Amino acid sequence: MSIFSRMTDIINSNINALLDKAEDPEKMVRLIIQEMEEALVEVRTTSARAIADRKELQRKHDWQRNESDEWQRKAEVAVRKGRDDLAKGALLESQKAHDAVLALVTELQALEETLVKLNEDVGALQIKIKDAKARQNAIVVRSQAAQTRLGVRRTLSDHNIDDAMNRFALYERKMDELEGQIESYDLGQKTLSEEIDQLETGDEIDDMLVKLKQQMLDTEKPSETKQRADEKRSLESDDNG
Repeated sequence: MSIFSRMTDIINSNINALLDKAEDPEKMVRLIIQEMEEALVEVRTTSARAIADRKELQRKHDWQRNESDEWQRKAEVAVRKGRDDLAKGALLESQKAHDAVLALVTELQALEETLVKLNEDVGALQIKIKDAKARQNAIVVRSQAAQTRLGVRRTLSDHNIDDAMNRFALYERKMDELEGQIESYDLGQKTLSEEIDQLETGDEIDDMLVKLKQQMLDTEKPSETKQRADEKRSLESDDNG
């Protein structure tokens, strides 16, 4: 398991604990990002140590390889001088150095694989942190909106709005009854000005009635004259007949 995987487990565990509490979502988001940034620092620190270890192993590798080559050269010198005993000893030392080189090569390969994974972890964690920061504002806005709605719901729950509206309607009904009582006292009680206005209105109606009768009379007179003329012509016609 990589360091990043272990840190992811730790972060997820903290996230779950925070979600259970969910007291301050804005603070929760900041804490999550802080956890991820701390994990990134730790991964980078581990990567830096691994790079230093690789350099040290590389130096040991180069030294042991040079040591093996040097003992090989000494063995050849001993052979040319006819000192096989010394040549054997030199060959033994050369072999030991060569074996050390092979062991160091194995360590370097394993360390190189670790560095590759660490670099992948750093890249993946950087992407996740960038994404978390991009979503941070949206999460905070959603949290504030949710808190506002929750507050309204609690207010509506604590105060019975329907009951308040019913009492409001009751007060409106009482005011209607009170205004009705006032208007009932005003019925049949006219002021001097109102009575005079009524008299003037009555005179106007009388005048209008007189005018109407005159108009009707004027309209009927021509009709009566025409009727009488028709009757006279009819009588004259009968006499002549």
